[in-house]
Amino acid sequence: MSIIKDKKTDPNKILPMKYLWARTYYKNGVANNWTPEEVSMQLDVEQWKSPGVISAKERELILLNLGFFATAESLTANNIVLALYKHVTNPECRQYLLRQAFEEAVHTDTFIYCCDSLGLDPDMIYSMYETVDVIKAKDEFVVGLTKSILNGNFEVVDTNTTQMFLRDLIGFYVIMEGIFFYAGFAMMLSLKRHQKMVGIGEQFEYIMRDESIHLAFGCDLISTIIQENPEVWTAEFQQEIVELIKHAVTLETAYAVQACPDGLLGISSSQFCDYVEYIADRRLLRLGLPKVYHTPNPFLWMSEATDLSKEKNFFETRVTEYQSGGSLEW
Repeated sequence: MSIIKDKKTDPNKILPMKYLWARTYYKNGVANNWTPEEVSMQLDVEQWKSPGVISAKERELILLNLGFFATAESLTANNIVLALYKHVTNPECRQYLLRQAFEEAVHTDTFIYCCDSLGLDPDMIYSMYETVDVIKAKDEFVVGLTKSILNGNFEVVDTNTTQMFLRDLIGFYVIMEGIFFYAGFAMMLSLKRHQKMVGIGEQFEYIMRDESIHLAFGCDLISTIIQENPEVWTAEFQQEIVELIKHAVTLETAYAVQACPDGLLGISSSQFCDYVEYIADRRLLRLGLPKVYHTPNPFLWMSEATDLSKEKNFFETRVTEYQSGGSLEW
């Protein structure tokens, strides 16, 4: 029995389980359940509408991040439902994919909630993936890695098609969720640290925590496929993956510079670029590949966002308690 392309697997029989780590990720996702309406946007609305509280540059940064994430979450959900679920035949992994798809829907709902609360133009926000070059380039790059397996006739049958499937997994888990999200996370959480747009910042913390678990699951899925199909992990394919990640860093640093050209609250745009390189090296190591950049982490405080233990007043809202799921990929 293997995790993909296994015609002997009965997807309706989840017991006995072979990949217990997939079950752990599912349970962690359930334990971390949240919804955007649990987070008050009152202060954000007041700051957004008060002249001079949020600068023009900060407004541009916030809108650009909302524009990217609003559609990136939908792209990720579509990939799970339309591509991954068909080819990952193992039932406990499928159970987690369903949980992840639900979380992507929650994230999508978060940006609806933010747009509605702030009174933003939805046509402007949701068309940025077509009209803003640095967002369009990131989305098209990832979609280009997965387009072939969305073909209804695609099947994982040999080394070549297994590598195509791995490109999809690396494109969405490692690059989209593991690299392309992180400059935006750092920007929005930096604003929150300075008591600006704290409602959106808190929601970004919860999203980042979810994405850390998504990334860890995706990397374990990739590693298992390679372990069960070692012939696919050739030196040439490994180098191709390194080059893909290097190109992803180029796209994400261009996005970071456009979003924050003059820095933000004491942080320079070059520090955001350094953070992207640091994150990329972490992703390479997680795939068993060597570092490329050797850049130190400029934002040690970002670890706080994946160590949430958030207790709220019972009479104001229900508890949103984030539990530790082990080593997370922040």
